[in-house]
Amino acid sequence: MTTSVLSPQFQNDSIASSVQPKIEAMINELSASLPDIKLLTSEERRGIIARYTAVLEANFIYWMTATLISVQSEGARPHLLENLHEEVSEAHPVMLRRFAIAAHAFPTDIDALAVDEDLTKVRKFLGRLSAVQSLATMAFFEGFIQKFMGYFADLATAQGSTDMEYTDVHGVCDIAHTQGLFDALSEEIAVNPLAPGVDIFGP
Repeated sequence: MTTSVLSPQFQNDSIASSVQPKIEAMINELSASLPDIKLLTSEERRGIIARYTAVLEANFIYWMTATLISVQSEGARPHLLENLHEEVSEAHPVMLRRFAIAAHAFPTDIDALAVDEDLTKVRKFLGRLSAVQSLATMAFFEGFIQKFMGYFADLATAQGSTDMEYTDVHGVCDIAHTQGLFDALSEEIAVNPLAPGVDIFGP
């Protein structure tokens, strides 16, 4: 039996159920590729923290907002609104800035320019307002951030920092946030699927 004779609902359910394992595998692969902290110099540790901060501090809420305005499913919206509410009401960008400063890794203009090209690509990709692609992208980011927090905290500790509020909070809350985005993705695919032939992972 080919997918051409399956009902659209069956095909959409199949896509939704297959996306989460693929994204989780991508996250695990990326996490496994991180360099051994013991082998990094202080400047290399600083660079990782600084460039993460240069990307996330001013952009995560923007990306999540772009995803929110792209979705059509009423079932998807509450997951995104809850995420944004926590980010804004708890001032997560402030937590991240304090984390970077405490680790002597506040981003410089060199750090900002180093990530500018890739950051621009993400902004333009989410700027398409393709809801399903945006939700899959944000599920990847949330899932990776949650897994990255232990490593991120170890980098900061090696830099002499004791301010771990950012990593403590995101190591916990992003578990629920990630699952919420996968749930939102299923809701959105049911009412606003991708056009035939469009890859959920882009480009």
